[in-house]
Amino acid sequence: MTGRAFLGIDCGTQSTKALLLDADTQAVLAIGRAPHSLIEDADGTREQYPAWWVEALIAAVREALASAVGSNGEALVVAGIGVSGQQHGLVCLDAQDRPVRPAKLWNDTTTADDCARLTHKLGGPEATIDAIGYALGCGYTAPKVSWLQRVEAEAYAATARMCLPHDYLNFWLTGTFATEPGDASGTAYMDVRERRYSQRVLGVLDGDRNWDRTLPPIRPSLDVLGTLRREAADQLGLPVGVPVSGGGGDNACAAIGVGAVAEGPVVVSLGTSGTAFAYRATPAIDPRGEAAAFCSSTGGWLPLVCTLNCTGVTDWARGLFRLDHAGLEAALAATPVGAAGLTFLPHLNGERTPAAPDAAGAFAGLRAEHTPAHFVRAAVEGVTFGLVYALRALRRAGVEPSEVTLVGGGARSDGWAQLCADAFGVPLRRAAEVEAAALGAARQARWAVDGAAVEPAPAIGPAFEPRATAEIEAAIARADTLRRIALAENL
Repeated sequence: MTGRAFLGIDCGTQSTKALLLDADTQAVLAIGRAPHSLIEDADGTREQYPAWWVEALIAAVREALASAVGSNGEALVVAGIGVSGQQHGLVCLDAQDRPVRPAKLWNDTTTADDCARLTHKLGGPEATIDAIGYALGCGYTAPKVSWLQRVEAEAYAATARMCLPHDYLNFWLTGTFATEPGDASGTAYMDVRERRYSQRVLGVLDGDRNWDRTLPPIRPSLDVLGTLRREAADQLGLPVGVPVSGGGGDNACAAIGVGAVAEGPVVVSLGTSGTAFAYRATPAIDPRGEAAAFCSSTGGWLPLVCTLNCTGVTDWARGLFRLDHAGLEAALAATPVGAAGLTFLPHLNGERTPAAPDAAGAFAGLRAEHTPAHFVRAAVEGVTFGLVYALRALRRAGVEPSEVTLVGGGARSDGWAQLCADAFGVPLRRAAEVEAAALGAARQARWAVDGAAVEPAPAIGPAFEPRATAEIEAAIARADTLRRIALAENL
């Protein structure tokens, strides 16, 4: 006897996860993981070789398959595959579809000058918002294309096709070169209102390039994109012909994973980046462009804000004082809200919201009585208060959170979850499955293959109620002041 399962793959910045979902019960049957390396430099370079993603995908899938049995102990047949990937990365392929160079990632900030130059050529921020639905940021794909053309002209000339990380993995799995609106809307050369590439932006990037040949066609997210080809099937240990859905960017897939497929709670992800997003049936435009009016990977829209610095900052703080995750939890429990006046600006890798790619981190209010635990709390609070700033942009786009669903690795911390509830000022719940992007990719594959739509807002964990106190308000105000000073002085 055999059971059916759907395979969700999430290619993140630090690792690839593979999750098997029971087709009938929707129980998570197994998860496999494999880490990635990262090429990084002080100039803001953040890159990875696409071959690393393929190697990690194979290892993660094989690990998941090796330990998986059906809900009733039966053998499993994989009925479909969905792929989630880190957004905004630029993958360049030559005429033989081989990567020309490492992929530039979402958190690469070497493109700051190109971002400013493109915005100017498009007529300024308002004209850019009019063209694509949001303001340009250096993390998006379009400035990376400009950077490649300017800095590595030979690599640009050798590039026959360009795509996103999840598109590349779908191409490796199926041989089909295509994308879908959710991930494509994060390139900054797609008009999110019309769900098609912006000829205005592409013309500014390179009026002589044949973009129809360069870019993958945009297909509906819930279509079956293709089927598993022989070489990929052999390496994964799966049969040829398994259907592969359109997939999407990691945040769009995380939205499916937590059931944010109808208007409702805002989802906040505490991962390498900090993100907040919510489903909308129509485009949601922030007049200042800080919130991106992305498309969802289910046919709607997913207004989203992102901060570059989240669990990378908390991991850095733990490393300074040689603490494990339990040590971080203990530090939060042992210190008061506001870290006894110690305030931290968490811009260790520049920042995306607000747009400040050259910004740096800063501590303020330091006194002799501050202990390592205060520094750890200040780091966690700095990240969280950065998300408070980002949520203001989401509100300008018409998204008023009445409840927050928390996902991502940082969501495992009780102390951090309570801090988020206090800072955001609304009740907060944690998703039952923290690997929300991989789960969403599997659920999307089930939707595409079986026609089984995801139910909105599935059951999730217990709530953290917000505690409105003068201390949390004062701490947020200090963070706002430090941010304004740092940005005004270009620190």
